[in-house]
Amino acid sequence: MYQWIIVLLLTGILSGCGYNDLQISDEDVKAGWAEVLNQYKRRADLVPNLVNVVKGYAAHEKDVLTEVTAARARVGAIQATPELVNDEEAFKKFIAAQGQMTSALSHLLVVAENYPQLKADGMFRDLQAQLEGTENRIAVARNRYIAAVKNYNVIVRSLPTNLTAMLFGYKTKPSFTVENEQAVTEPPKVDFGAPVPAPGR
Repeated sequence: MYQWIIVLLLTGILSGCGYNDLQISDEDVKAGWAEVLNQYKRRADLVPNLVNVVKGYAAHEKDVLTEVTAARARVGAIQATPELVNDEEAFKKFIAAQGQMTSALSHLLVVAENYPQLKADGMFRDLQAQLEGTENRIAVARNRYIAAVKNYNVIVRSLPTNLTAMLFGYKTKPSFTVENEQAVTEPPKVDFGAPVPAPGR
């Protein structure tokens, strides 16, 4: 009998101090982060095919091809786990690697502008469209993650839930910065309809 009373009292105390809100918002952050990782993986999976198609028309653009391949390797070397959002340094390294990937892909698409035959290749056009779509999905996923982290961090910092957060070891989580957002929301503009002279002319 007394055990049930204790359980009910504890339940009332925990629900009143924001424990449930912490749980819900933490799960929202995890779900948002999982979607971010999913879209980044989708982009990384496109890279080998994109590099191979470009290589077929522009094999001598070794620096750009190497840059993209190396950027993908750096992204793959980082253990992208749900726990990454609890380690600010690891999070920053992951975001920096993704930024390098974005930059390398931008260079690759700029190089493609110099090769009319490459731009006309159906496989390249399909991959480029998939890449554009993926960049848009990344932007959406990141925005959802940012909103989830903002909500979570407010709960962790606000009274009385900050006391509950301290008691159970909940800490604020890192988010994307304005610079990170600009890198993703400003994809390279590639106009496949504009005539471009062949290299050397």
